[in-house]
Amino acid sequence: MKAYFMLGIACVISLQILAQEADTIPQAPEVPELPEVTETPEAPEATEAAEAEVSVIHADTVKVMNKVEVIETPDKTKVTLGEDEVFIVEESGDTVRVILGSRGIKIVEGPDGTEVKIVEMDAPRKSTSSKKHKKKFRPHYAGFEIGLNNYLTPDFSMVLPPDERYMDLNTGKSWNWNINIIDYGFGLGTDKVGIVSGLGFEFINYNFDGQNSIRKDPDTGEIIAYVPEYEGNITKSKMNITYATVPLLMEFQIPTNKKRIYISAGVIGGVKLWSNTKMKYRVSGEKSKEKAKGDYNLSPIRWGLTARIGYRALGFYANYYMTPLFKESMGPELYPFALGIAFTF
Repeated sequence: MKAYFMLGIACVISLQILAQEADTIPQAPEVPELPEVTETPEAPEATEAAEAEVSVIHADTVKVMNKVEVIETPDKTKVTLGEDEVFIVEESGDTVRVILGSRGIKIVEGPDGTEVKIVEMDAPRKSTSSKKHKKKFRPHYAGFEIGLNNYLTPDFSMVLPPDERYMDLNTGKSWNWNINIIDYGFGLGTDKVGIVSGLGFEFINYNFDGQNSIRKDPDTGEIIAYVPEYEGNITKSKMNITYATVPLLMEFQIPTNKKRIYISAGVIGGVKLWSNTKMKYRVSGEKSKEKAKGDYNLSPIRWGLTARIGYRALGFYANYYMTPLFKESMGPELYPFALGIAFTF
């Protein structure tokens, strides 16, 4: 008797679910009174109809349209709706429990009558088949960077020797632009520590402070000062260099509320793509410019140290290259560095 009663409830709930999935609003179904069941065996037609509505998993478990599960044991009968057990009807002896979310109704039939109680139940259990989402390590390298650059002598001074003063820079106009197009992060067993790499492009602008540029000596091939005939009329003289860069960083992340502070350090390598010099000047009030492409004895491959710190999308970066700006013995021994602001994607 209990099994038929519980199965009837399951079928009604299944019909309601199917009606909702069809985007219709069904009328509340009328539940007819259950007739008394005699020991007369069921008709073959009724058995076939029941088999068409349910799929039997094993002896004491029945699933109705994969929406409702009915489990019957010698001690109790349980009907469960949904994978997360959002609705449960459980009958055991003289007690029936109806559970919906964290609330429930308990019906107990005793010698003094039927007692109905509203009780607090445990929170619905999550499906054991669902996997817990694991946070991934998120790197901070891809983005846009802008800063100032200059270079140091071997003794870490920005004051150049007298014979190299033609390389003095106007630091406030010597910009460093970096576009880091992609990054990759590899978490070291956690989402707070990992190794970071990627690919970017570094655009360097060295703005000379004097009325000169640079050229190769036609005899020795070394870098020397180039002073044009319109000296004194130069309004801007600069050298542009572009490198493709690849970093290898160790990054640490410190959680703060919903976001994190990140700190990373490591090495950065670069491959020179192109370079040129450009001068702008005025002659008789007319603007003119002179542009010359060349390799200028620049180091084709270089590597350096880099460090970064930031919060959310805003950060700061610092690069110092251990490789000299020019090839050995082919120009002044100068070591580039850059400092700036980073905006990560």
